[in-house]
Amino acid sequence: MKKLMQSGVSRNRGFTLIELMIVVAIIGIISAIAYPSYRENVMATHRANAQADLMELSQWMERKYLQQNYDYTGGGTPTLPQTQSPETGTAMYNLTLSAVSKNGFTLQATPVGGQAGDRCKTLTLKHTGEKTATGGSDCW
Repeated sequence: MKKLMQSGVSRNRGFTLIELMIVVAIIGIISAIAYPSYRENVMATHRANAQADLMELSQWMERKYLQQNYDYTGGGTPTLPQTQSPETGTAMYNLTLSAVSKNGFTLQATPVGGQAGDRCKTLTLKHTGEKTATGGSDCW
């Protein structure tokens, strides 16, 4: 049997360093664009959850107001049934009741943990329905 040999032609299989560096650069560029957008979407989702929780607590306060002879205090400062958002798991916002009086209240959601860098900062909801954020007007 006769052996066939390749005459000086070698077949390299794999990637060159240049090809590998091009792939790494492309992945780096995509990551630099995609990650901040992803992070903003995650923060917006947590913010929407906190806004919904504030609305729910506002409704709870209104029910309490009607039950307590039209007095938000009910003989003292009410204790909120929920003090963090989300209610279970890692807290992204601390929910507090401030400026409570016989005729009004203010609910606040203060970002904590991974949400602390959110551009909207503290969200506020008053008994009149006024919604504000310390970080901007487009947060509600």
